[in-house]
Amino acid sequence: MIHLFKALRGKLLRAARQITRALRLVWQAAPGWTAATIVLLFAQGLLPVVSLYLMKLMLDAITAALGSADPEASFQQVVVLIAVAGGVALANILARDAYQVVSGMHSRLVIDSIFHQMHGQAARIDLEFYENAEYYDVFFRAKTESAHRLLVVLNGVAGIIQSFLSLLGVLWLLIAIHWAVVLILLVALVPGALIRLSFSRRLYDLFVEYTAEERRSQYYDWVLTGKEHAKEIRAFNLGATFMSRYDEARRVLRNIRLKMDMRRASWDAAAQTASTIAVFGSFALIAHQTILGHNTLGDLVLFYQAFQRGQGYLQDLLNGMTTLYENNLFLASLYHFLDLQPNLVDPPQPRPFPQPMQTGIRFEEVAFQYPMSDRQVLDGINLSINPGEVIALVGENGSGKTTLVKLLCRLYEPTGGRISIDGQDVHGYAASDLRKAIGVIFQDYAHYYLTARENIQLGNTEIMPEDAAVIAAARRSGAHAVITRLTKGYDTILGNLFESGEELSIGQWQKVALARAFLRDSQLIVLDEPTSALDPKAEYEVFKTFRELLDGRSAILISHRMSTVRMADRIYVLDQGRIIECGTHDELMGQNGTYASLFETQAQYYR
Repeated sequence: MIHLFKALRGKLLRAARQITRALRLVWQAAPGWTAATIVLLFAQGLLPVVSLYLMKLMLDAITAALGSADPEASFQQVVVLIAVAGGVALANILARDAYQVVSGMHSRLVIDSIFHQMHGQAARIDLEFYENAEYYDVFFRAKTESAHRLLVVLNGVAGIIQSFLSLLGVLWLLIAIHWAVVLILLVALVPGALIRLSFSRRLYDLFVEYTAEERRSQYYDWVLTGKEHAKEIRAFNLGATFMSRYDEARRVLRNIRLKMDMRRASWDAAAQTASTIAVFGSFALIAHQTILGHNTLGDLVLFYQAFQRGQGYLQDLLNGMTTLYENNLFLASLYHFLDLQPNLVDPPQPRPFPQPMQTGIRFEEVAFQYPMSDRQVLDGINLSINPGEVIALVGENGSGKTTLVKLLCRLYEPTGGRISIDGQDVHGYAASDLRKAIGVIFQDYAHYYLTARENIQLGNTEIMPEDAAVIAAARRSGAHAVITRLTKGYDTILGNLFESGEELSIGQWQKVALARAFLRDSQLIVLDEPTSALDPKAEYEVFKTFRELLDGRSAILISHRMSTVRMADRIYVLDQGRIIECGTHDELMGQNGTYASLFETQAQYYR
């Protein structure tokens, strides 16, 4: 028994902490609108009770006036009560209408605030979270269910207080008529609340259990309706295949929820039947009391309305508590997401990043394997990048080239070894300072459906889109000629996701991405397959003045095109996560090893 009590106490404390946190989040999002919402909710709770009591007074005054010696004087008293009741009714209407306006604005502010926090958290956590399916389940639950439930919690707490105040007033009126009615009211409604509490927990457990299935159905929807798969869906006639998979996933989810709803409905019907019997049984009791002369006609009318309203208030109170419990369960998903902590953290007192670097970057016995994987992606990597030096990374897909760059940008932490800049471990610098010093364009660079000017300006958000450096960067990457042919030039929205946007070819998008890299005020430029989508002529235009474009900065080139690689000062050849060759183009060709073989194989197609 003691253990049961402690367990219950622990659950109540956790629930109280979560509710307190929810209310704090709501208050922080919009304190003024939150206060106005609470005041209006309380007003709507108290005014109906006042109106109900005024109705009793009016009926009693009318009954008294029927036998009064001075009907006119009695009528004046009735008129005053009617006027007061009318004023209360008008105040209730105004409070209700004001609440609609205030709660609408309040809801939008809170939801926008929560999504702002979720966006910040998504941008802050480590890249490794995106390699984990469990993270996507957590994010899905937080995004789809939790944000709007904060408002439900606020309204639930306010509604509980509102219903409690209204219920106290009604109970006071009912006790004055007959004490047994209050007991009947409580007994009639409590079982229904307990049933709902039980099914709330089951509903949340189902939500957690089938989150992956929900995400899978949304994935099929995305495949069928998104641009990314549109060509293959049509070319391979895949529409029917993915439609059937979507339909099957939704069928499973519908049937599971139907079984739950049917069980809850059957139990709820039994509880409501008992409640209805109690209501009419108690009405018969009071009617009998009125016929016997123990109650006035006003008491009978008051009882009927007060009992109905009391039933409603108690129902609202119990529903509010169960709703609070239910939504509190779902809010756990939001808190889980917001409480995720990144593993890549800055030191308490970061060192100033060297401006410029003096001795460069060093990889010393660096090893790495991705989370949730046993495969060693990098093993014993040793390389250096001197200030102003251009190095190239060559190797088959999966040899670890891009992973090496991710480690340099501190998107991941090495599982072994050390990366240093000017002799200092990169952990001693703030990640934002480190990344600011590196301009990187990955092979799977993003397409931003913004104007051409804004697309390039994203490479350095410290300048304005109208800055002349934006056009200069576009000229260096070859994007300027593409952009000036667009309808609105640099003010043209790229891509056709939005109205009046213009789509680019893959090669043209790549030139825009290159312009972002050139715009960044960085000491090191990393180009991962920088010209893979460019034709040979466009590639030649980009790299014939590559040294001039770098303007003394260091660079890392990752490419399968040997015409690009050969201009590097040093070339590192990777195979299965290890460096197997290193040297200049001429030195590696003289070794007649892997690099020479790759170069000769590619060169024969151009002879």
